[in-house]
Amino acid sequence: MDALLRNPRTLPALLAAACVGALATALAAQYWGGLNPCVLCMYQRYAYGVALAFAILAFLLAGKAAGRRPARFWALIGSAVAFAAGSAIAAFHVGVEQKWWQGTAECHAPALPDNATVEQLREILLNQAFAPCDQIPWEIFGISMAGFNALACALLAALSLWAAFSATKGGQA
Repeated sequence: MDALLRNPRTLPALLAAACVGALATALAAQYWGGLNPCVLCMYQRYAYGVALAFAILAFLLAGKAAGRRPARFWALIGSAVAFAAGSAIAAFHVGVEQKWWQGTAECHAPALPDNATVEQLREILLNQAFAPCDQIPWEIFGISMAGFNALACALLAALSLWAAFSATKGGQA
């Protein structure tokens, strides 16, 4: 196990795999589980996409050359920042779900035209997918998906920081 952690590509690969796994889980919940994402859920996905790009960059920069260590360090820091942003968005989403504060303007039902007929309003409402941010579509042990995501992103941010600072100590991470 120690030899595996000494490989400079191991932790960036694990971070990338975590991003792919989280995004795959979100898409599976959406398309197979029928859980339509709200706008805050979508923002959380963007954080994983950015972190994935930085993790792949760190993986590619994990060569033998000592000159690549600073670039790998900053790529891993970028990944940590993306995960921290994802955790903050998820924590904000939990607050919206718990009605501690209001969500963004996009969290509320779209505005309907004042002069629309009943048939036009019906068409607008039936043809528009909308998921309110303050509704919890799935939870386990009293923790929503946003709550689990806040924890996961915080842990991945910490792992990214550990990998970044390990990268400056002689090739680990």
